Amino acid sequence: MIAAGGLYIVGTERHESRRIDNQLRGRSGRQGDPGASKFFLSLQDDLMRIFGSERMDAVLTRLGLEKGEAITHPWVNKALEKAQQKVEARNFEIRKNILKYDNVLNDQRKVIYEQRKIIMSADDVSDEIREYRAQVVEELVERHIPPKAYAEQWDAKGLQEEVEKIFDLKLPVVEWTHEEGIADEEVRERIVKEVETRAAERTANFTPEIMRYAEKAILLQMLDHNWREHIINLDHLRQYVGLRGYGQRDPLNEYKGEAFELFEALLSKLRFDVVRQLMHIHISVEQHPPEIPADAPRQMQETKIDPLTGEDEMGGGDPYRGQRTIVRQRPDVPVNPNDPSTWGKVQRNAPCPCGSGRKFKHCHGALV
Repeated sequence: MIAAGGLYIVGTERHESRRIDNQLRGRSGRQGDPGASKFFLSLQDDLMRIFGSERMDAVLTRLGLEKGEAITHPWVNKALEKAQQKVEARNFEIRKNILKYDNVLNDQRKVIYEQRKIIMSADDVSDEIREYRAQVVEELVERHIPPKAYAEQWDAKGLQEEVEKIFDLKLPVVEWTHEEGIADEEVRERIVKEVETRAAERTANFTPEIMRYAEKAILLQMLDHNWREHIINLDHLRQYVGLRGYGQRDPLNEYKGEAFELFEALLSKLRFDVVRQLMHIHISVEQHPPEIPADAPRQMQETKIDPLTGEDEMGGGDPYRGQRTIVRQRPDVPVNPNDPSTWGKVQRNAPCPCGSGRKFKHCHGALV
């Protein structure tokens, strides 16, 4: 190839970026090897048609050039260079604008990740859960009993239903609002007192370790779930916020404002979800099976599922197989080898109680 003159690069068009063209030229002269490059383009290419000089086509036409004739003129090279500069400037502004949108999400991401690190490193999040309950009550009261509103404008029934749905509490909120001289602050204090009493009763039913684990697990789970939904909402917002420009409004400022409102809604929804889950959750503690001594001999266990009964014929997975072959339904009645009604429930692979020496499934337990 070197004897033939090296690598010859033929470009069928000029790219939007000069960097790509220079990379192609560099292929023809790697490490001092000989080579050459040549690019062909048309004035009808997208680069020249959209970003090129509008007068170029008219000037070349007046020069009397025939159709299909090659054009080699410094004006063409200069127009091409300016077109590439316009494209690169446009792409730079696009990337710069995208970075501004990403910075909005990045600031919110820092807040969420910092909060998540604090939760993961904390051993007890009960204080934060208590603050969540107080904030939820305050938001509910403010939503149904607006400040400086007349008593006739209060939505006491809606507040009572929300409290019952979120905190699993039936409180006479409607009756409270009918009391003489009662204000929204008194209603809020009464609800907070009843909610804390209810939370303390639920906590007393479990050990502190179990309750701390449940609070931390639910808080992290709800945080991750709501954050994923928030990212999707911001992505949808970015797709249509550009249309605000037709209304003579800055899309970036519109995005920042609505993204902040969505972030506040995220935190509010997080508090409601966490409190609702913790006030309705039922924790069941499973009893661990008795531990097998470490020095006990381990044996391989065979399993075989009966397609008719769905039971394990071999008793696999039962560490006490062989010690419990008969499940007695009436322990007060002695086993009579001649009376099957006294045998109780016999496992299929257990010896038959009749004394034949065969397995129960091959003797009295055989399917007829």
